[in-house]
Amino acid sequence: MHDIWIAAIAIIGTIIAYLFATFLYKRIYTPLLLPVAVATVLVIIALLLFNVSYDTYMIGSKWIEAFLGPAVVALAYPLYQNRNVLKQLLLPILLGTFTGALTGIVSGVLMTKGLGFNEEVLYSITPKSVTTPVAMDISTSLTGIDSLAAVFVMIAGISGAIMGTYIFKVLRLDTNVGCGVAMGSASHAIGTSKSLENSLEQGSISTIAMILSALFVSVLAPILVMALI
Repeated sequence: MHDIWIAAIAIIGTIIAYLFATFLYKRIYTPLLLPVAVATVLVIIALLLFNVSYDTYMIGSKWIEAFLGPAVVALAYPLYQNRNVLKQLLLPILLGTFTGALTGIVSGVLMTKGLGFNEEVLYSITPKSVTTPVAMDISTSLTGIDSLAAVFVMIAGISGAIMGTYIFKVLRLDTNVGCGVAMGSASHAIGTSKSLENSLEQGSISTIAMILSALFVSVLAPILVMALI
């Protein structure tokens, strides 16, 4: 019963942390204060300060996790609105997403090998650029650690959403197709939510890229891992 009360408080605290992070983001608009990143840091600090275990926290957070499915389905709306544009841009979206998936896998494998990590870490980081459920399944099929894969996915998503704006400025990339494909194929749902801030069209392209990236990485990951290790 005690754990349930702690979990309830923890989940309410998570919502408050996100609302505060969103308020801060709107007041001081900068990618460095991305709400999901700020809220994550606040929750981690609170759990450490009050000595709340991850298992206890997850008792309550499963209710928020239940909304993940409907949130993903809701992305179909901007897709429908921009269906004609997406048809016209199908080829560049396919080519761009394939390149992004390929780059994501190769960079993860080579970086892990270069730093001397073991194969479990290598297999866990390989699918870092796709959405969490897919990444965990791919990691498990490669004999990696699914929970570690989820961590790498979060890092890729948050860092991509934060750094993407600055990278686009340096590269002078300002087209919806370029930015959308980059965000969707490198930073999955978190990057897609950032793209939706810019425009529905860019968000729609990012959504398509996120879906295609999951398919490409599922096929390419086993092949490339065996070729590179």
